[in-house]
Amino acid sequence: MSGNTKPESATALVVIDVQESFRQRETWQAASDPEVAVRVGELVDHARERGHLVIWVLHTEPGSGTVFDPASGHVRLIGGLTRADGEPLLTKTAHNAFTTTNLQQILTERGIRSLITCGIRTEQCVETTTRLASDLGYDVTFVTDATATEPIGHPDAPAGRPLAEILADPRTLLPADIITRTEYALAGRFATVTTVKELTGS
Repeated sequence: MSGNTKPESATALVVIDVQESFRQRETWQAASDPEVAVRVGELVDHARERGHLVIWVLHTEPGSGTVFDPASGHVRLIGGLTRADGEPLLTKTAHNAFTTTNLQQILTERGIRSLITCGIRTEQCVETTTRLASDLGYDVTFVTDATATEPIGHPDAPAGRPLAEILADPRTLLPADIITRTEYALAGRFATVTTVKELTGS
């Protein structure tokens, strides 16, 4: 992993949108890893053991009436994940974790220059955060198997289709292909792409 020459305290794990909201949607049945929170939990334990800062980010869409509306009660960490005292919890309304939060301020104040990213969804909020972090000069490690995503329907397909129709459409982009595309796009450009096992050594 890049960044091994830097002090451990200069690294932060950014956990992006590992929230109950996703589990409430029908498409989560076809997610690449419905138990992604387990892998994320392993990263959190590893980070805490090494003195890394763990930063939690949740996506919100206030007033939308969706599962991302705080009023729904679903904008909370997936069960099994627990925020420790002193670990920042940020709420965002943009895809990346920087634009609508004080994430960069937190990182600057703590002298953090290396980030480890994980969460939901692979190609959306996690990839977007990773790209922006790289452009801002951070050394980023993207832990691919601690991310998850769902099938993406063709842009011309009607919205609101049931999952069965989405999966039956040959134009649908399936999770495995989405993850591979993200790995190709990030590796060597925006981040070091790795796995939980490679990062933690377990």
